[in-house]
Amino acid sequence: MNHPAPADLVLTRARVHTVDPALPEAQALAVRDGRIVWVGAAARAEAWIGPGTHVLDAGGRLVLPGFVDAHNHVRLGSDDACVQLAGARDLDAVHARIRAWRAAHPDAPWIEAEAFDYSVIPDGRMPTAADLDPATGDTPALVLSYDVHTAWLNTAALRRLGVRADRTELPFGTAVTDPETGEPTGFVKDFAVKGLSRDGHRALRELGVPWASPDRQYGRLAKSLDDAVRYGITTVVEPQNSLDDLALFQRARAEGRLRSRIVAALFHPRGTTEAELDAFAAAAEEFADDRLRVGPLKLYIDDVVEPRTAALLEPYAGCGHHRGDTFYPPEEFAALLTHLDARGFQCFVHATGDRGIRTVLDAVERARAVNGPRDARHQVVHVECLDPADTPRFAALGVTACMQPRHAAPDIAGPGQDWAENIGPERWHKAWPLRSLHAAGALLALSSDWNVAEMDPMIGIHAAVTRRPPGGGEAWTAGETIDVATAVEGYTMGSARANFLEEERGSLSVGKLADFVVLSRDILSIDPDDIPGTVAETVVVGGEVVHSVG
Repeated sequence: MNHPAPADLVLTRARVHTVDPALPEAQALAVRDGRIVWVGAAARAEAWIGPGTHVLDAGGRLVLPGFVDAHNHVRLGSDDACVQLAGARDLDAVHARIRAWRAAHPDAPWIEAEAFDYSVIPDGRMPTAADLDPATGDTPALVLSYDVHTAWLNTAALRRLGVRADRTELPFGTAVTDPETGEPTGFVKDFAVKGLSRDGHRALRELGVPWASPDRQYGRLAKSLDDAVRYGITTVVEPQNSLDDLALFQRARAEGRLRSRIVAALFHPRGTTEAELDAFAAAAEEFADDRLRVGPLKLYIDDVVEPRTAALLEPYAGCGHHRGDTFYPPEEFAALLTHLDARGFQCFVHATGDRGIRTVLDAVERARAVNGPRDARHQVVHVECLDPADTPRFAALGVTACMQPRHAAPDIAGPGQDWAENIGPERWHKAWPLRSLHAAGALLALSSDWNVAEMDPMIGIHAAVTRRPPGGGEAWTAGETIDVATAVEGYTMGSARANFLEEERGSLSVGKLADFVVLSRDILSIDPDDIPGTVAETVVVGGEVVHSVG
């Protein structure tokens, strides 16, 4: 064996699952200058150890490549200054949490809350200001849904934000109106498309909403970055940012909070100009190292199933002829994606409904026909309700299925939840078809969609393997489960390949960045229901230990 100098770090006594078919298993690896220089048997590790080598004894534990979370809104957070509504199952519980927060913060100029579940409102209707007013009084209140796609305002906030019957198209969303009176109800859709944009954030800041301030944004980002490292996520793909937001990542890097690597996608709202595309391309050239990379574009074709704003091929269950809408007519979207493809941009397109997904696949097909095939690696993000006829098109068109297995668990989307009820039992077979896509050769990039669901990859892997909640229970649509090794690959090499990172991340192979995680349990061999609760005992990024338990 020829190695000119000892390694900086040697991992030994490990069960290394490399996610590299050339050498699937090993017991040790060596790192020099932040990269893997050797992978092999424990008996040969001694040769790489010198006086200054850091020896990391895994004690027989499972070691995986660092997780690559392909869709993680670390910039959205969860916000400690907000009322936390996760787990509040009815309107009384929502009121109780808001009242408790008000009692603790009597002088707060705004009440801000996050993670409300659509199901807290009975009979499948959407919330109104009248539902919120009893708990909020005259203090303006902004309540964000768990998926951050909608906002719920009280009467005082409607006044403060200038929402009126003649002003429903807002910089931060579209106000829903009462069909009989024409007055705003207090429910605002399209918040993810408008409110999370640069113009939306600016409008909210100018209107005095604290949630949109740069300091609050940075607080959410810093906290989420700390969580990412703790969970063994060594690369985060932040899927929706404006150019202004890049300063937050630069601040995190300067302050030592950017311990995970970042890929930041830039938001392309409808109406984005050529000059803005030029600025996006310039940002991609400026931010292009292995710690912070900018480049992909984020677009939306539809919204979400729960408030019935995703685009379906057939009407929503019990909703007459309502099928939801696409944000672009199909021809316009095909022309747009063809243009972006011709300029060399990779596109992440949010699509949840089967008609929305088909519209994106049709657009990619058009782009390939006009521009010629290229290694574009465009993504359909979410793929929640997929018509089986479109399953083989992902592999055929080279489109990645960027999916969040936790969303498919029955406590989020199953019977009795708004997703399943809106889709209807006859279409449940279309729900998050992980196994079908994998069998058809599609590239799966798995992710958390934090803070829509838990960031912990163990929760997502468990959901992918069982289609059950983390605490156990009945499985839902169990025919679309995948095995643990496939799920691990989706969270590592699949997500790396989806983001053009496969040459340096995603597997534990010689020459790649030394990003890996030592787990407390062997998730490849234990009962799948024991996967939740597994922790990242040691996390290494670029050969540096960035997190350690104990």
